[in-house]
Amino acid sequence: MRKHTVSTAVTLGATVLLGAGGLGTASAAPGAPASPAVTDPAHRQPGQSVLVDCSMKSQVRPDTFVLACGDGNSRLVSLHWTKWTGRAATARGVNAVNDCKPYCAAGTFRSYPVVVRLEGPQPWKKDPQLRQFTRLSLVFPGARPQGYQRVVTYQLGDSAIVAPQRAG
Repeated sequence: MRKHTVSTAVTLGATVLLGAGGLGTASAAPGAPASPAVTDPAHRQPGQSVLVDCSMKSQVRPDTFVLACGDGNSRLVSLHWTKWTGRAATARGVNAVNDCKPYCAAGTFRSYPVVVRLEGPQPWKKDPQLRQFTRLSLVFPGARPQGYQRVVTYQLGDSAIVAPQRAG
């Protein structure tokens, strides 16, 4: 009888956890929404421009976006989009960056207000009917992470960030 009770409790606990939805990952920055606004394929329009995330999923107007796919130590959160067209998109939000002091696992996430700009749409190799933004720029109007320029531009590839571009 006891064995049946334990397995029932474990099954119920797993069901509650799986059904809870909205649980974040261990690398999620404090205050970050657990799941981004991923575009439903049924609502996409041919030629629409999208942002491709670390999981190779297309997004339109996401609430969050991970910049550091490998470790999650830099992400955009609380994004509020003021513009989203086929050619460009603009949002205000926060760049949550791990200071990695004394090392990343023990670091602290710091929040910096940021303006996000997406540009350079090109056909997406995974779904050529969609256009993916190929350039993401962050503009820090105030404080910014140590070592960052006021404007940081990233080249986006078929699976999120490829590399930051040097500001001129």
